[in-house]
Amino acid sequence: MFRGVTQLNLDNKGRLAIPTKYREGLIAFCEGHLVLTADPARCLLVYPQPAWEPIEQKLNGLSSFNPETRSLQRLLVGNASDVEMDASGRILVPPPLRQFAGLIKNVVLVGQGAKLELWEEEKWNQQIDDSLALKGENMSSELDGFSL
Repeated sequence: MFRGVTQLNLDNKGRLAIPTKYREGLIAFCEGHLVLTADPARCLLVYPQPAWEPIEQKLNGLSSFNPETRSLQRLLVGNASDVEMDASGRILVPPPLRQFAGLIKNVVLVGQGAKLELWEEEKWNQQIDDSLALKGENMSSELDGFSL
């Protein structure tokens, strides 16, 4: 559903205009109801609400006695925030999430299939530089035999 990179600006109130190419699909799929949450990479994840709900259920179904699991539950579920697109296709990014991801003005919305990632522009550029620096080194075994 979501592909590509779009450079955007947050307005003074912390609102973000969802790109036109996604709006119609989001209205049809989830009536503009989205869930934003924190990602360990210090960006935000943006899910249509119906896509988020099974993830949240699965996370909450894991044992909270495992410290790593509990930390992930706290990060993802604890920071999850319901937002709704307004009539202009904008969402308000909650202040705690803006602070977590360092979002002030220049941001990048990155399509990741069923979700979007919202990055502070400089962090995104660094992420791309880091990805280019890998050049096949330390690649996961999951990628063995993968070709473009």
